[in-house]
Amino acid sequence: MSKLRAAAAGGLRRSGRRAVSPAGKSRKGALLCGGAPASAPAPPPAQHLFSDPAEIQALRGNLLAWYDKCKRDLPWRTLAATEPDADRRGYAVWVSEIMLQQTQVATVIDYYNRWMQKWPTLQALAQASLEEVNELWAGLGYYSRGKRLQEAAKKVVSELDGRMPRTAELLQKLLPGVGRYTAGAIASISYGQATGVVDGNVIRVLCRLRCIGADSSSPAVTDWLWDMANAVVDRSRPGDFNQALMELGATVCVPKAPLCGECPVKKQCRARHRVEKELALASQKLLGKPTPVPDVEDCGVGDCPLCPPAAEPWDSSLGVTNFPRKAAKKQPRAARTATCVLERRGCHGAPQYLIVQRPSSGLLAGLWEFPSLPVAQDLQEEKQREVLADHLQAWMGQPVAAEDLQFIGEVVHIFSHIHQTYVVYSLPLAGDVTLDPSSSQSRWVTEDEFHASAVSTAMKKV
Repeated sequence: MSKLRAAAAGGLRRSGRRAVSPAGKSRKGALLCGGAPASAPAPPPAQHLFSDPAEIQALRGNLLAWYDKCKRDLPWRTLAATEPDADRRGYAVWVSEIMLQQTQVATVIDYYNRWMQKWPTLQALAQASLEEVNELWAGLGYYSRGKRLQEAAKKVVSELDGRMPRTAELLQKLLPGVGRYTAGAIASISYGQATGVVDGNVIRVLCRLRCIGADSSSPAVTDWLWDMANAVVDRSRPGDFNQALMELGATVCVPKAPLCGECPVKKQCRARHRVEKELALASQKLLGKPTPVPDVEDCGVGDCPLCPPAAEPWDSSLGVTNFPRKAAKKQPRAARTATCVLERRGCHGAPQYLIVQRPSSGLLAGLWEFPSLPVAQDLQEEKQREVLADHLQAWMGQPVAAEDLQFIGEVVHIFSHIHQTYVVYSLPLAGDVTLDPSSSQSRWVTEDEFHASAVSTAMKKV
């Protein structure tokens, strides 16, 4: 039984390894926002938890009714609802969840349709080459996702007889690249397991529903959010409920300017109640009326592990977007790369360009690019040409003069953790230039062949 289900059943609250009964708390303890003695870690008060069965039932009913009426028509939802084969159904949901990681729905739809048309089953994907996977994935970003997806598909076919694991626990344990969220999504949507999910949208919804202002990326708060998700998930329609929570966060309870008036669970939203209360207090102050004494169950005083830090008080201009709070995002590191577009005339006079394959591990693993070389941020332009010319000579098998490199300009591309600048040069080649036929890591391609190859969005910019 989860901690929150225990709380609903017996009124207990979590305090490290101890459970504190609210019935036994003192007035002094109550003022510490949770009732624990001052020397003990303070547990969250009841207002942060889903402990009222009637409220949970209302939340489920309102959210599912809204989802049935307002959900977006998405191809993976159609497959999940209509595919009778359990393994194909699980695979279809799995592909969508991997693609949707760090990528917007509008971008994913076309990729998903092409993927499922090319590889409609686990068996089909397992037989594909990594080059084919990279080509279809090109432009979607976070390229290791496609590689891990295919590796896991091969494992299901070769080690699990093509049968998808049916529970979140087994999915996470047996499939490489499948984490807690993806496992919960597949198990609940495809196989009806009553397990919650926590992604960015769900975090935002839960934090607003329960006024959670502590750093939502911290392990302790993450644990509480998973407990909440598992406590509220609808037992008869877990997949629809989880999708409804995510849909609400994606379309209504959005990061900025949420549509609170259209929210199906606004009556259960503590953040909305907080906004209304703050407006009422401000109105009373303007009228010169005395400010009421704070309720002992109000947060913002004491050491509540789910409240905002004392140094970050309520900002009335933000309203419900006071929640969630996150730690300051780490700035991406700056990187600089010299790259050269080598051009020759093909057998029919059409231009061809040299592309080379990146290493099989690391950033953009296995993708193709124009010959490129990381360089220091402060490297002088003359020296930059020289090191790039030496690098090109290794690919060409013949000397390359640094002064022949024509500077074109700079291209900036932002990866999740890298602010990458490509310094772009061009080198038109006279006559036919051949490559070492034994090398499979370089090839000449036409412009159309370049765009059909497994190249990154950054290289397309170049």
